[in-house]
Amino acid sequence: MNGLVVKNTGSWYVVKTEDASINCKIKGHFRLKGIRTTNPVAVGDHVTVEENTDGTGFITEIETRRNYIIRRASNLSKESHIIAANLDQAFLIISFAEPLTPTVFIDRFLATAEAYRIPATIVINKIDLLDDEGREYMEAFRYLYETIGYQTIAISAETGDGIESLRPLLNQKITLFSGNSGVGKSTLLNKLIPGLNVKTASVSAVHHTGMHTTTFSEMYPLPDGGYIVDTPGIKGFGTIDFKEEEVSHYFPEIFAESRHCRYSNCKHLQEPGCAVKKALEEHRISQSRYAGYLSILEDCNPDKYRKPF
Repeated sequence: MNGLVVKNTGSWYVVKTEDASINCKIKGHFRLKGIRTTNPVAVGDHVTVEENTDGTGFITEIETRRNYIIRRASNLSKESHIIAANLDQAFLIISFAEPLTPTVFIDRFLATAEAYRIPATIVINKIDLLDDEGREYMEAFRYLYETIGYQTIAISAETGDGIESLRPLLNQKITLFSGNSGVGKSTLLNKLIPGLNVKTASVSAVHHTGMHTTTFSEMYPLPDGGYIVDTPGIKGFGTIDFKEEEVSHYFPEIFAESRHCRYSNCKHLQEPGCAVKKALEEHRISQSRYAGYLSILEDCNPDKYRKPF
């Protein structure tokens, strides 16, 4: 029996087949096939299931993924965590007010989407909370990222402003919703899918950070076809499986300049004849994007995650 993994609850996976939804576990031997992730099965996977007499099942096989998006796990023993698989696109939900999404977080996510060839759109939520200075910052941000080639959309999930512009982009597609905690993913989901009633929570007044309301990843069907993959809010986005020489490829504007570097293996640090550093000095590459690039280069250092003796 074949099906689609639509929810991960930790030890159980909900698999949607043609006739039903089945609670499944992974067979023990399946876990040990050299899979170096905290979750060998991910939401969005197409799987083969053996049904048990009690109505539950075992996942015995995963079909080849056309893509997936991955981040470094907080539990480093298995190194990585697959956020979702078989995606058409990713929407990164961010906020410039309660909480502020760090640009390094944004750039790490976008670079990962580039690496796994998943088109990404930046959705700026909570625009109803922005004052004049905040709106000016938002417009500068949008100009920067749209110049690089990313689509940005400004909305308020609370008031409904801008939400209708999202619907045609989501129609008939499997879309990942990701973002840091408290940016309003759950509120947005409730507006997009009538009657869903996903739990929401306010932002901490003390720390100006969000509180987790989504505990596990889950796929929600859209009224006009397609799915939204909702994921737990995350505090940081650790990259994995990047090679030093490839990191610049995932920053389109840095990659474009790198072709003019004197040395083909230039890391764009202190090398002579570096076109990227020159573009940085001439403000053709932003300081914040370059900082994001450096932060991923640091992830490539094996000593960073070496376990203590």
